[in-house]
Amino acid sequence: MKYIIVTGGVVSSLGKGIAASSIGLLLKQRGLRVTLQKFDPYINVDPGTMSPFQHGEVYVTDDGGETDLDLGHYERFLDQNLSENHSVTTGKVYQAVIQRERRGGYLGKTVQVVPHVTDEIKDRIKATGVEGEMDVVITEIGGTTGDIESLPFLEAARQLRLEVGPENCIFIHLTLVPYIKAAKEVKTKPTQHSVKGLQEIGIQPDLLLCRTEVPMGPEIRSKIALFCNVRENAVIEARDVASIYHVPLHLHRDGLDASLVKLMRLETPEPDLSEWEKMVDRMTGAVDEVRIAVVGKYVQIQDAYKSIIEAFTHAGTHNDVHVEIVWVDAEDIEKVGAGEALQNVDGVLVPGGFGDRGVAGKMQAVQYVRENNVPFLGICLGLQCAVIEFARNVCGIEDADGSEFNPDTCNPVIDLMDDQIPEGDKGGTMRLGAYPCKLKPGSLAEKIYGKSEISERHRHRWEVNNKYREQFEANGLTFGGTSPDGLLVEMIEIPGLDYFIAAQFHPELKSRPNGPHPLFFHLVRAAVARKHNHSSEERRVSA
Repeated sequence: MKYIIVTGGVVSSLGKGIAASSIGLLLKQRGLRVTLQKFDPYINVDPGTMSPFQHGEVYVTDDGGETDLDLGHYERFLDQNLSENHSVTTGKVYQAVIQRERRGGYLGKTVQVVPHVTDEIKDRIKATGVEGEMDVVITEIGGTTGDIESLPFLEAARQLRLEVGPENCIFIHLTLVPYIKAAKEVKTKPTQHSVKGLQEIGIQPDLLLCRTEVPMGPEIRSKIALFCNVRENAVIEARDVASIYHVPLHLHRDGLDASLVKLMRLETPEPDLSEWEKMVDRMTGAVDEVRIAVVGKYVQIQDAYKSIIEAFTHAGTHNDVHVEIVWVDAEDIEKVGAGEALQNVDGVLVPGGFGDRGVAGKMQAVQYVRENNVPFLGICLGLQCAVIEFARNVCGIEDADGSEFNPDTCNPVIDLMDDQIPEGDKGGTMRLGAYPCKLKPGSLAEKIYGKSEISERHRHRWEVNNKYREQFEANGLTFGGTSPDGLLVEMIEIPGLDYFIAAQFHPELKSRPNGPHPLFFHLVRAAVARKHNHSSEERRVSA
């Protein structure tokens, strides 16, 4: 088993997740079995109860794990599903250690960071590789060098290298090489100090990924190599690029994967990047453009919708268009109206969220697209808003609401099911992970997917109230997807419109660069048809 540890220095948000994902892709295309893992230094057990304003989106795995958004990058680049075990936090580590101590698992010993916490961390790194019989485990350690929270993870990594040998545990450090415009100079000191911090912990990086705005000349590489104690060919330029999907190609051209397999003493063929290159060429070659509004409540922090952004990138690429996302704050719609906020867009997506803030604006957006036949996709809360809006404005149930937003409503068209617990720990009451969904024969959903049963990932509590389903159907709302037993509504649609569909699940979580999600692909296709003034019949056929 080979281990690659990816660390970062100087500042956060340098792109360790993209770097780790790119390394994984390059090694996989060399024929190696690769997996990725993220260590986050925060004490939360998982990001499930953290605000999107602080943490960005919560990425959900098939097995129901609520994980860091970097796992989305891992899955998209590797095109393989991961599990909750691939996302490890300080909270998870200490929880496991404390539970073992309470059971007497340490035989009366004093429990300490070294060796007990670090042993737990090492065990989790090794288990990830054993789980899938992998050749290479890539572990990204969150935070930056010098953070007190990251020290146990770095110490565990140092011990791991000592145990398995330097050819079996490679350290890659991502660091910043800033360009000072006023001085017109590239500065290497931040990188030098960052590496020095790692060396003080006992870690000597094998490879440096230098994030830079401008090309690094041979003098800069030589200087970094000298002061950071690495060979010049171990200094890899990680220059800013137009899209994250260019990164593997640039790193490959600078020799990253060749250096890695040499350090790990592996014999592999050159990576086959032809399909990836075709995808990137198609992405950058699109000249047409559509504007799709995302009506959300966290739009100030676009990482809260990271997977949605990437799903639109994939869908646009395979429709040969660029998707311009128009970010619309749901609360702004409440102030100015949907007509003004959504003018000049070719499609609308209403994403998920929790709480009642902005819900009124989302429902106004749904009403606008329904009445004006604008292509629409609702996700999770987007579906719930669509159901409430339909109940009020089509079925005539004026006080229809969701019990999440109005616990005292007399007509809870969105409600908790009988077997759900209304109180208690917030982390244990949601429907999480992959669930099967049966599609209605002849429905738009069945046409889009091209199959009768699908599996999609969920993250929600409230469901469509079955007491109102007959009334909805009598007024023209179709339930295009349900749970296999028919008891839970998974998808809704309005057949008379060109493209009006919503899902309880999160389709964006299963979109891939070379496999766009069908719901996003057809939303973009319908938006293209609308933009080019195709007839209503043509738009329906295209969808």
